[in-house]
Amino acid sequence: MKRLLMALILLLSLQLGAQNNAMEQTIYQFKVEDIEGNIFDFNTLQGKKIMIVNTASKCGLTPQYKELQAIYDTYGSDDFVIIGFPANDFLSQEPGTNEEIAAFCEKNYGVTFPMMSKITVKGKGMHPVYKFLTTAAQNGVIDSKVTWNFQKYLIGPSGKLEKVIAPRTAPDDDEIINWITEK
Repeated sequence: MKRLLMALILLLSLQLGAQNNAMEQTIYQFKVEDIEGNIFDFNTLQGKKIMIVNTASKCGLTPQYKELQAIYDTYGSDDFVIIGFPANDFLSQEPGTNEEIAAFCEKNYGVTFPMMSKITVKGKGMHPVYKFLTTAAQNGVIDSKVTWNFQKYLIGPSGKLEKVIAPRTAPDDDEIINWITEK
């Protein structure tokens, strides 16, 4: 009986340790390459709300760039930032190079929010940022799958995942605007 009790205590301790590890992880642990090849350190965003969006230039949802930029123009400040991650994971809708993607975003949508280098957001080659965003054991909140281009991950000022927003939900949807503006 004593051995069984000790085994249960050990198991519970390991489980709590894993939960605490997930609770300690934040988006701030990541450094990525931006679309121009420079290192972008998420640690510089401490205290801000962050919307992370996987993007594509040849998708039916590509016009969301316009809404994303409008939100960034209105709310982008010391308290909020949008980070775009181009990805070619859905029907090859982002075939371009980083340079081509940057030129497309600038020319067609006037994008000024930070854009990162093209990555993979699902499957074997999934980027570590997206492993964090989609795995409850890492983000401490929820398991999710990136279902299409323009899925939105909302990160609170503490660096913790707060919400996952479906790709077809417009960036200027009330749920998102209310999240950005609530204190």
